[in-house]
Amino acid sequence: MWSFLRQGPGFYRCLFGLALPLILQNLITTSLGFVDTFMVGLLGNVELSAVTAANTPIFLVQVIIFGLMSGLTVLASQYWGRGDIESINRCMGVAMYAGLAVSVTMAAVLFIAPVPVMGLVTDNRLLVELGAPYLRIVGMSYIFNSVSSVYVSMQRSVENPQLGLKIFGVSMLLNSFLNYCLIFGKLGAPALGITGAAIATLCSRVAEFIIVAVYALCNRRIPLNIRALLRPGTEFVHRFATYSAPVILNETLWGLGTSVMTAIMGHMSNSAEMLSAYAIMGNIDKFSTVSCSGLAAATAVIMGKHIGEGASKDKVYSLGLCLLTVSTLLGVVIGICLSLLLPTVFIPYLYPLFNLTKEATTIAVTMCVVYACVMPMRAFDFTNITGLLRAGGDSRMAAVLDLIPLWVVAIPLTALTALVLQAPIAVICLCIQSENLCKMPLGIIRLRSRKWINDITQGGEGT
Repeated sequence: MWSFLRQGPGFYRCLFGLALPLILQNLITTSLGFVDTFMVGLLGNVELSAVTAANTPIFLVQVIIFGLMSGLTVLASQYWGRGDIESINRCMGVAMYAGLAVSVTMAAVLFIAPVPVMGLVTDNRLLVELGAPYLRIVGMSYIFNSVSSVYVSMQRSVENPQLGLKIFGVSMLLNSFLNYCLIFGKLGAPALGITGAAIATLCSRVAEFIIVAVYALCNRRIPLNIRALLRPGTEFVHRFATYSAPVILNETLWGLGTSVMTAIMGHMSNSAEMLSAYAIMGNIDKFSTVSCSGLAAATAVIMGKHIGEGASKDKVYSLGLCLLTVSTLLGVVIGICLSLLLPTVFIPYLYPLFNLTKEATTIAVTMCVVYACVMPMRAFDFTNITGLLRAGGDSRMAAVLDLIPLWVVAIPLTALTALVLQAPIAVICLCIQSENLCKMPLGIIRLRSRKWINDITQGGEGT
């Protein structure tokens, strides 16, 4: 029954050799967000809520960039299995053009009209006034981040996950140091508060870009082919659009849906408490899922390479079952850890650090309990949707499985219970996570069909 867990010699060593650097990279990125939240939280509950609201449109930019990275992984990992370096350069070129188009456009919108954008997230005038300057500066940082993220994703797809770990490690240290100096006015710097946090983020993104540029020019593992990079050709634009556009659309609409969730909280009668609790639990949630997302990313690389090498459907399916089982068990362990940490660490030590009100603390506790309960399902969904289905070229169905439960189930239920019925916090938190109750059974049906297994370098895709 469990024979699919017995893989070839060295398989688990390879899996965790790929996953561990990605987990550490995600941990570093999450730590950076937590440091920002912690330092801004020391300024006060209102400032924390303002930054949470301001990061909602920024989050939308982040998920679009992540969509580009995921779309690039779909193609680059299979071309890596075939040993086609030129095609990897062409795919990377298309992704960089798309990333710059999105980031420059969004940066211009956020710079010119930060107040109207903030107004879409919350109707609290004080939060809008505090968050608008932050939004204007941080938006520019993603022009640099879009390029560096695409390159790091390409290197991850060719089994070099250590690069992202090193680059984002440097970025986290620099951002944290500049946060300390510019938020609180240390070491001779002016005390700029929220604006200082935005400047620190911009500087760290510029540093990331410089490191990536130097590394790319010197790298011999995947040498840059400038002509292929700058002129990828219409064939690769079409191929990237065919297999990556559903991924990008998936991440964009998923990010928009998450932003709608935040906006719903921002229009509740207790919006300040809800947003501050959501900011803290959002960071705890990210820490909790770094292992799941790292394992899913490693799964995408392994599956893409095996498919590109021409492995049989039976072999790919068995491998997928193995990876999903490992991921689900990991989710169970994480859920148990959250349940143990809540009464022993979060309530007595962590929550008081953020000066939360009593109501905000109650909301944060409720959110944590719900997160712990749904973690095994979320871990399965991470690996199934972003690991298996996308790596197999089944990006359209992956998007359907990811978006329908969110937009048809979770968002309407959350809006109804939070804004119309004004239901208890526990009910609202359950509605926020209700999408996971739909994703897992639908994902199992698609998995068992085996229609998701396709060699997209040959032009096939599941329907």
